[in-house]
Amino acid sequence: MGWGVGIALFAAANAALWAISSRINRNIEAALPPEGCFIEVGGERIHYVEEGSGPALVMVHGLSGCGRNLTYALSPRLREQFRVITLDRPGSGYSSRRPGARVDIPAQAGLIAELIDKLDLDRPLVLGHSLGGALALSLALDHPQSVCGLVLVAPLTHPQPILPPVFLSLGVRPAWLRRWFAYVLAAPIGMLGRKALIRAVFAPESPPHDFAERGGGLLGLRSCNFYCASSEIATVNNDLPDMVRRYPALKLPVGLIYGSRDRVLSYRKHGESMRDKLPGLSLEIVEGAGHMLPVTAVEPVVELVRTIALRAKPQPSLALNLSTPVPGAS
Repeated sequence: MGWGVGIALFAAANAALWAISSRINRNIEAALPPEGCFIEVGGERIHYVEEGSGPALVMVHGLSGCGRNLTYALSPRLREQFRVITLDRPGSGYSSRRPGARVDIPAQAGLIAELIDKLDLDRPLVLGHSLGGALALSLALDHPQSVCGLVLVAPLTHPQPILPPVFLSLGVRPAWLRRWFAYVLAAPIGMLGRKALIRAVFAPESPPHDFAERGGGLLGLRSCNFYCASSEIATVNNDLPDMVRRYPALKLPVGLIYGSRDRVLSYRKHGESMRDKLPGLSLEIVEGAGHMLPVTAVEPVVELVRTIALRAKPQPSLALNLSTPVPGAS
């Protein structure tokens, strides 16, 4: 086989896989259309869902996820007591990410601060899950006027040099190879292995049968989501060392909650290590739980939200609710 024939076959295979990827992306978006509103922030079109009334609570999802991860089970338990704003981070879900835009932790935290200002949320409580926890910490460090307290759910708090096995496929370098992989191979491979991928994120617990659809799992398989998540993986450790040094400067209420069997982020490395950095830190470990606490351990997360909210902005209504069952709780 000559070089010319080989190149032609490679180009044809690429074109076919690109077409398959495009169809997968369209089918996912048709099955899971946007559920909320859009707002222009920092040159991006940010998608968010607003529910309930009361003190403002902003919720930020993790790597390769979307806001539906948090609206699946968590926001229905919180919207009776809070005005819950659940956003898609830039490049995730239905929020845009302009070509060449920064994806680092401080840049995304800055966009969240601008969103808080545009929505006139008056120093809300901020909940961050996984990578969203790192963004919440950056928000508190760089924009203290934008937040009154933090609830960090299985958060990334320290550099993570070795990728968790479930996210190894995101470690694609360099940028040109990342883009090619994202738009040619990622969607078909992701669809073939989607059940195993979701099981791995939830392990050792079992995912809900409808998480791929109602929980937004499928949205993370799209080409654009893969490219954004892979770009984030490439930069995430750049900012964390400086953040770690600055944690003792935080003067707001902070609560952390982890699963004892989390296979994505260790509670010992990312949770217990925060005790000497944040005096008064609330740290809770849910025995037997994994990484997806917003789905599998809703009640402990809700209780931590209410506790930190009361410490951050004491209100009679919240104090009363602390002694009463959470609406919808079993």
